[in-house]
Amino acid sequence: MTSPLITPLRWPAEAIWEAVAPALPGFTVEVLPEVDSSNTELMRRFRGSPSGSDGSPGIAPRPEPTLLVAEQQTAGRGRLGRNWQSLRGDSLTFSLGLPLQPADWSGLSLVVGISLAESLDPGNDSHQGNRVGLKWPNDLWLSGPQGERKLAGILVETASLEGTRYVVIGIGLNIRAVTLPTLPAQTAAPPAVAPMPPGCLQEVFPGMDAAQALLRIVPPLVQAVQAFEQFGFAPFQARFARRDVLAGRAVQLSDGTRGTAHGAGENGALLVHTAAGMKEITSSEVSVRPVNGSAGTPSGGQQAC
Repeated sequence: MTSPLITPLRWPAEAIWEAVAPALPGFTVEVLPEVDSSNTELMRRFRGSPSGSDGSPGIAPRPEPTLLVAEQQTAGRGRLGRNWQSLRGDSLTFSLGLPLQPADWSGLSLVVGISLAESLDPGNDSHQGNRVGLKWPNDLWLSGPQGERKLAGILVETASLEGTRYVVIGIGLNIRAVTLPTLPAQTAAPPAVAPMPPGCLQEVFPGMDAAQALLRIVPPLVQAVQAFEQFGFAPFQARFARRDVLAGRAVQLSDGTRGTAHGAGENGALLVHTAAGMKEITSSEVSVRPVNGSAGTPSGGQQAC
């Protein structure tokens, strides 16, 4: 049986380069048909590798700013080690790597989320007018008649080498609806935390594909990251508040503590009022979810929409 032909995606690499390169010297754009993880690949390139004991040549570190798009990932990663599987055309997965030297790294993932949300859903200055919201610290949620669903996830990683600090910002965005495989009833076990149902970009922009979304996202994202490097999170605080889906809601921390979310502080920390008083949540090992819902897909889940 012959496999159906797949229409090639036409990636706007040149248009993105023209929009970004003037502000980011040395910037390159690359599209790979398949890779284990775009974040992992950029980290490998940044670190390079030493010469082998057999005399094989080493690979020099590559710290240049790079946009790496993966049409398909075989070992994509989300926050706290969760799997993020992606299928060609159903999702947009890419990583932006660049040298960065902010005075304070706190709040970078929130700034990335703000930029993505405003690019995908310009909305307005009122919280009620926005379909795309932000769930601290690294998710985009889509609201609508079907309730709240996860639209995208963000993974920020950094590394240092010979005085250069390099950041890799990974994005996984659901583009179109797909059907998830179902485990057989006799083997299926209910997850400890029920996965949040997925949402997809085509609910907001019918017909928009991954390539069009990439062009819409990347130039403003680079501008936002550079602004963060210079000014930190504080100037973005009000913009985050307009899309904060946890504000005023009962939440539970991963250690079992419950409280009410009160937005993000000037340093990007989540403020949670608990029985012991106001707590600032900053640790990357802390996950937060509404008491009556879930904030993401548990490890091993397929991201789809």
